[in-house]
Amino acid sequence: MTTTFRLLYWVLVSWLGTGSLVLAEVVDRGPIPDQYIITMKSSEPASGRAAEMEKLHGLKIAHVYDHVLNGFAAHVPPERLQALLKDSRVASVVQDRYVHADAQTVPTGIERIFGDISSAESGNGSGSVSNINIAVIDTGIDLKHPDLNVVGGKNCSTGRNYADGNGHGTHVAGTIGAKDNGVGVVGVVPGARLWSIRVLDNSGNGAWSSIICGINFVKQNARIIKVANMSLGGDGTDTGCDDGGLHQAICNAVNAGVTFVVAAGNDGGDAANHVPAAFDEVITVSALADFDGLDGGSAAATCRTDEDDTFADFSNYGADVDVIAPGVCIYSTWKGSSYATMSGTSMATPHVTGAAALYIANNPGKSPAEVKAALQGAGNLDWFYDTDPDAFPETLLDVDSF
Repeated sequence: MTTTFRLLYWVLVSWLGTGSLVLAEVVDRGPIPDQYIITMKSSEPASGRAAEMEKLHGLKIAHVYDHVLNGFAAHVPPERLQALLKDSRVASVVQDRYVHADAQTVPTGIERIFGDISSAESGNGSGSVSNINIAVIDTGIDLKHPDLNVVGGKNCSTGRNYADGNGHGTHVAGTIGAKDNGVGVVGVVPGARLWSIRVLDNSGNGAWSSIICGINFVKQNARIIKVANMSLGGDGTDTGCDDGGLHQAICNAVNAGVTFVVAAGNDGGDAANHVPAAFDEVITVSALADFDGLDGGSAAATCRTDEDDTFADFSNYGADVDVIAPGVCIYSTWKGSSYATMSGTSMATPHVTGAAALYIANNPGKSPAEVKAALQGAGNLDWFYDTDPDAFPETLLDVDSF
């Protein structure tokens, strides 16, 4: 059977820096080849000479300054640089340089689940919790991202290796385990040992066969991998542990001691019609709209129009859902060593995956069923749970005791 799976995120909202307000130190990253800041002598107003200089020296002007400097920024062909330097109207030529906002953000989702006061103390700069192994069954992970600790993986999809060709898996990975290193963001389990299990292609599509391949790898390594994140899903129902397919594969891995955390889905419907969300053996996660990391519902919406502290309007619901976690406007890592803000049950799920890993690290030997019960029992109802479309309001993830 080749049922298509899809990623469980809503929309990529923005690129660098838009997840939270952050005071950042601007750090020099070196010179930009062939790009210069050119100032003119006081008798030569740049605003009136820029076009002329561009034509004469073959420049490509990027900015014209007429207040803080009398000049402009431009790309200068290497063979024209000397002529520019000798132009009598030019006062100075300074090579442009790269800069980067170099500071760490504690995402609102981490704050809302009390990740900053868990045993990992996410965001206090204490370093990593590197003894925890977590599988991310997704589009892969950016293997070179400086904020992530990727220790291995498996390619069950397209591509030459298990690197992320989409970005989704890298975003999920950051919420789970971005390092507490003073840059970028921080995860629930800072510096966790992440396993990149690529089961979806660059477009975020895949099949049961690829997913089972990834689960097979996780079970093969169940001695060290104790938690797996699956922010993906497709149409289907609970078929039982002897279905000869996806459900059976998950059951066998769970019986080997692996806790699976999965997304409820973004259809705004019953999770009972979505797999693996419908399976009883996993921890199924719905999404909370939270914009400030605090309870009370007083924050203004940011990247989406949901109301603060309410059940996300896209999230699946129902008796199969076990825990709710922040899943709207979540800031995390992205492919290309960058960062992005996204929404979806895909974004809620890794918060719970990180929590499961923290609990297991402090309570070794607990079964997946015991892990689920512990997460549910530690949760709270400090959200507007009457906005849940069903009669089964789930507790909000809370890791302050983990």
